[in-house]
Amino acid sequence: MQRSAPAAPKLDAYVSGILAGDRAMLARAITLVESTKPEHSAQAQQLLQELLPATGKALRIGITGVPGVGKSTTIDQLGMNLIAEGHRVAVLAVDPTSRRTGGSILGDKTRMSRLAQERNAFIRPSPTSGTLGGVTRKTRETMALAEAAGFDVVIVETVGVGQSEIAVADMVDFFLVLLLPGGGDDLQGIKKGIIEIADMIAINKADGDNVPRAKSAANEYRAALQILTPHTATWSPPVLTISGHENKGLEELWEKIIEHREKMTSSGEFAQRRQRQAVAWMQDMLNDRVMASLKANAKVAERLPIVEAEVRAGRLLPTLAVDEIVGLLGIGEN
Repeated sequence: MQRSAPAAPKLDAYVSGILAGDRAMLARAITLVESTKPEHSAQAQQLLQELLPATGKALRIGITGVPGVGKSTTIDQLGMNLIAEGHRVAVLAVDPTSRRTGGSILGDKTRMSRLAQERNAFIRPSPTSGTLGGVTRKTRETMALAEAAGFDVVIVETVGVGQSEIAVADMVDFFLVLLLPGGGDDLQGIKKGIIEIADMIAINKADGDNVPRAKSAANEYRAALQILTPHTATWSPPVLTISGHENKGLEELWEKIIEHREKMTSSGEFAQRRQRQAVAWMQDMLNDRVMASLKANAKVAERLPIVEAEVRAGRLLPTLAVDEIVGLLGIGEN
């Protein structure tokens, strides 16, 4: 006889479990947030609203870097250091290029093997639904759930250097770019835009024979930063050399993160950044709802393929095509 699936928790069970720091309930809540079913989406938004007073208290850190730079090793060691100091650490790994699978959860926990065994740590791929828009929407919601569960440091790890990094930088308090020793070659491979939004650059794997190359690379990046306009007058991004593998430089790295928070809080920019992020979250959700309404509209569903074909063939201007589709929804009419 086949057993039926266990009933989903009710809203109050989600709320009480998450506020109590129940990691299993947190994981179930994230799964609820991931769901595309309308009834699940409605419950997820109710849950987030109930938990709103318990969110926003964590320090949100984004960490990015080219593949092979040692992000996972560094996060694993930094997380262990923070837990030893009494923090609770959540790690959300963002990969907008592929849909999350059960295997990827195991992969992230394998890469951060020590942190995965800690009761005061929580590791989970941040659900993106395979789209960049999913990065901003789902990662923000997952972050809020982790904060409500009592994790006071939330680290968002990205897979590489690209468009998703811009999205992540816009939702965290501190954005760290990890780079490899080597100087000029690496400088050529990093987009200027990523360096411009970095709150700190750390040259990783500064150990053994790599130390001289790491110091040389750090000097090159310091010089590069001097010719860029900082995105705030309050903070000049430092360039450090670290070794996640040997736990060198991570104490100074953390001190710089705390120094950044203190300076930004004193200037009022920390609160302003959070306020901008909240409005951006709202705008992203609004865009999603509008697109969902558009796709669900019967008139649009019938006409859209025809309009797309006309645009594709060069017979219809894209702006006029948009006007026609929007008109079917009645948007913009007096």
